Amino acid sequence: MVMQRALILGAAGRDFHNFNVFFRDNADYQVVAFTATQIPNIAGRRYPPALAGQRYPEGVPIEAEDDLPTMIRDRHVDVVVFSYSDISHEYVMHRASEALAAGADYLLLGPRHTMLRARVPIVAVCAARTGSGKSQTTRRVATLLKEAGHRVVVVRHPMPYGDLAAQAVQRFASATDLDRHRVTIEEREEYEPLIGAGHVVYAGVDYERILRQAEAEAQDVLALLDALGLDAVDYVGTSMGGLTAMALARKAAGDNFILMADANQGYSREEAIRFAQKAGVKIPMRKD
Repeated sequence: MVMQRALILGAAGRDFHNFNVFFRDNADYQVVAFTATQIPNIAGRRYPPALAGQRYPEGVPIEAEDDLPTMIRDRHVDVVVFSYSDISHEYVMHRASEALAAGADYLLLGPRHTMLRARVPIVAVCAARTGSGKSQTTRRVATLLKEAGHRVVVVRHPMPYGDLAAQAVQRFASATDLDRHRVTIEEREEYEPLIGAGHVVYAGVDYERILRQAEAEAQDVLALLDALGLDAVDYVGTSMGGLTAMALARKAAGDNFILMADANQGYSREEAIRFAQKAGVKIPMRKD
């Protein structure tokens, strides 16, 4: 098969995912560019080499979608891959007409080639357009699952306004994490309510790496204890280790643990205790 030259139409989200899981290591295709729409300040940048892989040592350019027929002809594109949402069926097929008239094939990748297989149960919160209430629904579903005794990790699609390589995998568990990752106001509005309710939030560009890291929450320490043959230990954790301690307490320790908290991460002791209690952790309280 002759290598096909592909142009991925996107909005800095599903397009990057499609590239990562289908095109990045696929010798049958050479991705010549992404296009950009909907998200400001994306066009003119590059999908970085650190994410694009060995076949793309200079990364992949991201260009505005303004003149699709000209881009297809100038870049000798064989196949146009539509990879974004929040638009009408008419719009999708109008882009198809432009691609076909310019001589290219038109492709929509399906679940078989793009869905990730998870080792833990997943609840997907989806909608046909922006503003449908996905954020509120996610917060409610996460709360109900936690109240039912489940360990919940929230994964949110990326808002790639910054350094894409640095945003490959992001983990938010405290107010300090929001500052460290230099999130935008829009991102802070999304993450703060979830963090305030005691949820860990993952976001970023590389969904597969995010999924694998989210699956591993609170499992690594248990695996280590099993490997060492230890039935009982005293566990002391700070920062991320403290969050892992709470997950371990909920999962494996029963009533045989003590939770200690400080305010170093921007939360008071009372707030930390409240988060833990919402997660079902029983905390023996000192009267002094």
